[in-house]
Amino acid sequence: MAQEGAASDSQFRAPVDAWAMRRAMLAEFWFYFCQNRGAVIGLFVFLAIITVAVFAPLLAPHSPILQNRDALLLPPFWEEGGSLAYPLGTDAVGRDMLSRLIYGARFSLFIGMVVVTLSVTSGVLLGLAAGYFRGWLDVAIVRLMDVILAFPSLLLALVLVAIIGPGLINAMIAIALVYQPHFVRLTRGSVMAERGREYVTASRVAGAGRLRLMFLTILPNCLAPLIVQATLAFSSAILDAAALGFLGMGAQPPTPEWGTMLAEAREFILRAWWVVTFPGLAILITVLAINLMGDGLRDALDPKMKRG
Repeated sequence: MAQEGAASDSQFRAPVDAWAMRRAMLAEFWFYFCQNRGAVIGLFVFLAIITVAVFAPLLAPHSPILQNRDALLLPPFWEEGGSLAYPLGTDAVGRDMLSRLIYGARFSLFIGMVVVTLSVTSGVLLGLAAGYFRGWLDVAIVRLMDVILAFPSLLLALVLVAIIGPGLINAMIAIALVYQPHFVRLTRGSVMAERGREYVTASRVAGAGRLRLMFLTILPNCLAPLIVQATLAFSSAILDAAALGFLGMGAQPPTPEWGTMLAEAREFILRAWWVVTFPGLAILITVLAINLMGDGLRDALDPKMKRG
């Protein structure tokens, strides 16, 4: 009876200990993340942008594609001739700038999420295979990634979009392919450093198969640098998507995407500053917030960067 009681106590204690360990790790992560005040500010700004994107239909005063021919190039409300009905003014066809900026947050976050998901998934799979199996497979994957990295990212994205056709979906696929080599090389290097460690050898001796070793034993210990790289790729994807939209190869009008808004406003720069300034500020604030978050994640997840 005493042995049965001790066994049951140990069964209950194990989940409790695992939960306590997770809470301690989360608390340590948050402590080091909060040491970087810029990262905390970036986090709150990013959460605010997410909130705006999620509740865009409730926050936007007008439809982002609704045109008002009686309010063309209306200035912001604080300037002479402005109106509170259009707080940030209107564009050349009478569309509300504030509403288009709010809905543009949806497109930018959607672009970032899709690009990061595609590039991380494909990059991790290829890097995991290259770092674990080595040999000819490793050489073939690395050389292919070197060829992709030899081209400037935006130029390669432009070429790919020109081949498969302009559009938001095609632009996201092209950007994902451009960022994939960074995740392949990062995953490959981490796997090569981890595959020879004792815990991997112990799992192999215990009878773990290749897939279990790759995905359950090695990969979880390679996630920290991948998370940081994914955060930086998120902001870069927003910038590249805006650049493609500005060049007419990304989202097409009347889509309220920030880069497309800049492209439509080029000829009105001198007489309607707001149609260029506000989309540019939206891109700047979003990318800056994400980059600040990336710095905080690097400090919190990389033991070498943790401040004493």
